[in-house]
Amino acid sequence: MHDTRGDRPGRPRGRLLVQKYGGSSLATAERIVSAAQRVAAARAQGHELVVVVSAMGDTTDELIQLARSVARQPDERELDHLLSTGEMVSATLLAMALADRGCPAVSLTAAQAGIRTTRVFTRARITGIQPERITRELDKGKVVVVTGFQGITEEMDVTTLGRGGSDTTAVALACALGAECCEIYTDVEGVYTADPRVEPAARPLDRISYEEMLELAQLGARVMHPRAVELGLLFGMPILVRSSFSDAPGTLITGGEEVEVRKHVRGVAHDMDVAKITLGGVPDRPGIAAAIFKPLADASINVDVIAQAASLEGITELSFTISRGDLPKALPMMKEVARQIGATALDTSDRLAKVSIVGTGMQSAPGYAARMFSALAQANINIDMISTSDIRITCVIDRERVEEAVRVLHRAFELDTD
Repeated sequence: MHDTRGDRPGRPRGRLLVQKYGGSSLATAERIVSAAQRVAAARAQGHELVVVVSAMGDTTDELIQLARSVARQPDERELDHLLSTGEMVSATLLAMALADRGCPAVSLTAAQAGIRTTRVFTRARITGIQPERITRELDKGKVVVVTGFQGITEEMDVTTLGRGGSDTTAVALACALGAECCEIYTDVEGVYTADPRVEPAARPLDRISYEEMLELAQLGARVMHPRAVELGLLFGMPILVRSSFSDAPGTLITGGEEVEVRKHVRGVAHDMDVAKITLGGVPDRPGIAAAIFKPLADASINVDVIAQAASLEGITELSFTISRGDLPKALPMMKEVARQIGATALDTSDRLAKVSIVGTGMQSAPGYAARMFSALAQANINIDMISTSDIRITCVIDRERVEEAVRVLHRAFELDTD
């Protein structure tokens, strides 16, 4: 996405808030009314409001299922057009609920809101925002309700942004409009030290840095979409994650320099969406890695953890992880690559998962890798692959042991206490 600050209206919007409500927050008529009451309360406090909505409940999944009931492989352009209707229903119902409570509101599709995207159906990226229609409606004193998860191409085709895309819509609009904050309303009370469904002792954090949140989001924490966090980091947009169902203060995602780090490890994340491909008997010569990974890149298949064994007599073994859903598409490519480069073996596994510890404080404190590996070893959990960054250590382990690993690491790094 290009610099949306170039698209901002000429005058500052004052106390503008962008709020986003997820599917669980809008799953029923009663929840839509509850969201409307929250929006109206913020407006009564003197805020201008732009509200981004997801489809109600499981609507998106139901529409995908419907499409597959009439076509074995639905055309992606038509599928995006179909999926976009889910957010339209939410937006119009919320606008009606607001108006019924004396709060003037107007619903806009992403096209009407000026959200432009690439022409990549089902996983488009926002290229720019032209928010003139939004600002005109705000100037009329209205709450503007915008469909999330979607945009429009230069050819006026509807696109969708992929799972979690409404988060990206909300943060992008907040940046483009110069909002004071982007509030994400969901079904949890903020960003937790681990998934509370796996570790009951997990607790919500008051604040977390963009960098830490980005790592957690990429590693499986589904409370925020990584692209939305990236935008927040790029433009310095504060993001507040709160529950739609309580008055808990939530978690503020903000600049690292503003975050008081009491613990070097801030959270444990896990990801069950892991498959591993191993090529054996690989000639160890320049250009081999490029030959392996370029076809995957051309097919938009993301490669995560990569491990290469030491070369023995010019032969090596190379393993890497991808999403489990990408394995059926990647396997034929790798069979052809193995034939071309002269590899002698090709193995796959989809019984793996990732568990990670994240924290910016790890950069300046030694011993965290050893502590993590020791904790897993004491629980007799074998490590298959390891990947690190300055603020993250990831282990690929057996899928059946991942929830136990989360609990083990949460205790080992004392994340259940302040």
